[in-house]
Amino acid sequence: MNVPSAKLSSVGALATESPLRDLEAIIRSRTPLIAVESNEEPQVVGIVRKIGQRLQLKAYRWTVTEGLQAFEPCDQPLQSVVKSQEIFNFIKTSGSHSLFVLLDFHPFLEDTVHVRYLKDVALSYPNHYSTVVIVGCALKIPEELRPFTAPFRLPLPTADELRRIVFDAAGEWGAEHGRRDVETTNKALDLLVRNLAGLTATDARRLALKAINDQGVIAESEMPEVMRAKYELLGRDSPLTFEYETARFSEIGGMTRLRQWLEVRKSVFSGGTQVHLDPPRGVLLLGVQGCGKSLAAKAAAGIFGVPLLRLDFGVLYNKYYGETERNLRKALETAEVMSPCVLWLDEIEKGLAVGDEDDGLSRRILSALLTWMSERRKPVFLVATANDITRLPPEMVRKGRFDEIFFVDLPSPQNRRDILGIHLSKRCLTPKQFDLDALVSATDGFSGSEIEQAIVSAMYTAHAQGRTVTQTDLLAELQQTKPLSVVMAEKVDEIRAWAIGRTVPCD
Repeated sequence: MNVPSAKLSSVGALATESPLRDLEAIIRSRTPLIAVESNEEPQVVGIVRKIGQRLQLKAYRWTVTEGLQAFEPCDQPLQSVVKSQEIFNFIKTSGSHSLFVLLDFHPFLEDTVHVRYLKDVALSYPNHYSTVVIVGCALKIPEELRPFTAPFRLPLPTADELRRIVFDAAGEWGAEHGRRDVETTNKALDLLVRNLAGLTATDARRLALKAINDQGVIAESEMPEVMRAKYELLGRDSPLTFEYETARFSEIGGMTRLRQWLEVRKSVFSGGTQVHLDPPRGVLLLGVQGCGKSLAAKAAAGIFGVPLLRLDFGVLYNKYYGETERNLRKALETAEVMSPCVLWLDEIEKGLAVGDEDDGLSRRILSALLTWMSERRKPVFLVATANDITRLPPEMVRKGRFDEIFFVDLPSPQNRRDILGIHLSKRCLTPKQFDLDALVSATDGFSGSEIEQAIVSAMYTAHAQGRTVTQTDLLAELQQTKPLSVVMAEKVDEIRAWAIGRTVPCD
């Protein structure tokens, strides 16, 4: 399918009608101050200008570099108004029935003098009936101004508006390159529109242009790069880490039952099947350390064919009051915007173990996470991994929080054979050159990571002697290694005993 640029201009203006109407309603309510937290400065200015024309009000914009500028030349102030205090005097004395847009004003809100200026303007509103629109990328309205301030957010583009943005970007690319059409397919176009969801109009246009390659084609192969760029826009200062190329994790050794469980739910999660089924919400993976819980989390993203986001509780926690909760909200909001995706909570018991020594922080984090888990509407599949489920609060593991609790046990003989083959082949060694039966027997009680590390250590030994690793090297290294199932036998046995009858085996 070609994207015809000739059809683009007729639909581009529809996107601002809803926010224009909403902002106009606030202005008509005679609210002195309006706080707009947004990076979409041109769009905010354009909306205020249109409202001024519709309501026949004078409208001005102020910046710290250019001072006060009227939208209409006939309304230009007779004298220059540059300093911040001058703008407030102008509003109170000469700004009758006007609109004022103060751009990048957020730093001034930390100054008590400017806060007082704004409060004076708000208190004197019946004398001038002028509305001040404060615009900044991040606004923290002081308590003194909250009674006089109405918050306003530009709504994010809808799916139809994002489609128009893609068409506009295609038209822009075609005009620059002297071509009429940008080539794509219905599936690629739908994927691009879906991947742009949650972005502002400006960011969506930028990524739409990025998705059009040098040949003027929007292809499915460009989507991973679009998603990566999207995360980089959203994930600044986020405790989340991102991985899009998850397909290589879809085929893993063992975990047959978990893989089948995920495959059965794949079409419902992706929305490809129109059935009256609740979308899968997530799984809790419990197991012995080193047995593949992390790999299983990655495999879930690979099987579903979506990005993987990992929440690091170590980065989440902050010593300042309220910052940890804010970090969690930001992480969960980012996950919803990046949906469909898999959100991996690694070693969840370390972040949610409730105690009395943290002034209730763990309890607040738990409450916020549980609320999000029960109320989320976006396709975010939650995978939580834990080594010690006894440290988790009962609220987290009760029925309904997760679709299922799977137990990742020590690998069976067949799984150990597969693991040996995988890690030998990964290091350019031919598994057939080794006696796998003897190695499988020698690795009884080993976890997957312990088997891998034994192979690595044996290869270092052989490398130091200037030769290729042999069967003898591997067996010697395995005999010297004491696996966790031996070193901490009581703890491992306790975990395995608890899982019987309470969880579903992965294999």
